[in-house]
Amino acid sequence: MPLYLSPRIEPTLQSALDETALLAQLSDALGSPLGVVLPQQLADNVGAFRSVFSDHRLAGHIYYAHKANRSSALVRELAATDAGIDVASLSELQHALGAGFVPQRIMATGPKNQEFLWLAARTGVTVNADSVAELVQLATLVTDWALPRVRVMARLSDFNSSGVRLSSRRSRFGTPAAAVTVLLDVVEKHADALDLVGVAFHLDTVGLPEKIVAVEGCLDALDECRRRGLRPWSVDIGGGFGVDYLADGAQWEQYTSALTEAVLGKRTPLTWNAHGYGLRAEGGHLRGSLNLYPAHRPVSGPAYLDRLLRSTAPTQRRPLGTLLLDNMYDLYVEPGRALLDQCGFVLAKVLEVRDEANGDTFVRLECNARDVSLEEHGVLMDPVVVHRTVPAGPKPAEAYLFGNLCLEADLITRRKVFLPSRPSAGDWLAFVNTAGYLMDFSATQALRQPVGRKVAMYRDDGAWRWCLDEQYWPVHHRAEAA
Repeated sequence: MPLYLSPRIEPTLQSALDETALLAQLSDALGSPLGVVLPQQLADNVGAFRSVFSDHRLAGHIYYAHKANRSSALVRELAATDAGIDVASLSELQHALGAGFVPQRIMATGPKNQEFLWLAARTGVTVNADSVAELVQLATLVTDWALPRVRVMARLSDFNSSGVRLSSRRSRFGTPAAAVTVLLDVVEKHADALDLVGVAFHLDTVGLPEKIVAVEGCLDALDECRRRGLRPWSVDIGGGFGVDYLADGAQWEQYTSALTEAVLGKRTPLTWNAHGYGLRAEGGHLRGSLNLYPAHRPVSGPAYLDRLLRSTAPTQRRPLGTLLLDNMYDLYVEPGRALLDQCGFVLAKVLEVRDEANGDTFVRLECNARDVSLEEHGVLMDPVVVHRTVPAGPKPAEAYLFGNLCLEADLITRRKVFLPSRPSAGDWLAFVNTAGYLMDFSATQALRQPVGRKVAMYRDDGAWRWCLDEQYWPVHHRAEAA
């Protein structure tokens, strides 16, 4: 039986994929791989997060994590919504300002050099600070350049719950929560330069228990602020809301079970060179752990945020959303992957389909593993076959997908992919729902292969239109529709 991992495709994305003739023209003209973004989907995604805020009667901001995609079209479309943007570099900050975001809707996060801090302070964006040294450096810049006070968030890490034996995992971002008094001492010392508006955390996990402890730890930090007479009013819980990539959870269970059997030698290998994705066999027993993104996540995105807010704080024994509301605190979130759900796909041309003597089929694509970084992020899902012409009597196929780099490791996916129809040279594979981190996050010019071009597809008067990503502005479709 084919072990499909069919991607979840919502109507707007499916409608774009159905434009076969248009996609063929774009790929033939602009090359392969081709990134396709669907900026109009963003309004619905922002609205879905905003509805969770409304359900819990919370105020706050939704900051898009810019690092998830390099697209200008997506950033410009977001500027036309009520969302903010989280920038993690000087160039991202410049990009956001140029796309139409006013400073009050920008949050500066991540490692910051002096130039990044100066532009943030000069323009008046909020700075999410990771350390005492960063706060001091920022205050010095404000003083030396006679700038207005800068809004700052104090990012914390290493939270512990006093009610239960539970801690958040260690993070390189933020100051340990136990040292919050040191941070606040710096804020008070530089009160003429720094305006503390809240506390924050960043956890690289999808685990709810750790985030619950972190949110309660932030509330404890805000209590300490109040005791000192400071009046911050917000909690920034970062991102990590996830995406449900697969259409059928049963397929995920079937595949992971079959992978376990293959690792134990109970069936033929399902991966290139019997790769186990973190699993291994020792003496007939399974060892290790599955090192994959949980591709089937029915509780993800806005639903994940809702579940977090309904979760009970371990010490205060009340829902986190209720605690935020009762204290009149604003909630800030920084979704990247989740805000780009269904917002695009990567189109890659099939260069060769080759059948090996051992029965394996190799499909060589005009792209590489850095152009669509499924393996790097541990995401397993099938591509969609886009045929140039309708095949006669299409039959299912299973194949390994190879890239265009002269490297043994350049596999688009180590997993043998099961497809409902066999592709031919000149067809395309569409890797759908890849706008968040999977489209261009790792794209490079390795071996002088060009980085793929990017286009924006948008609906206007019932028809699909397109332009180069850098040429897209949200006024296009609205002005034409009028």
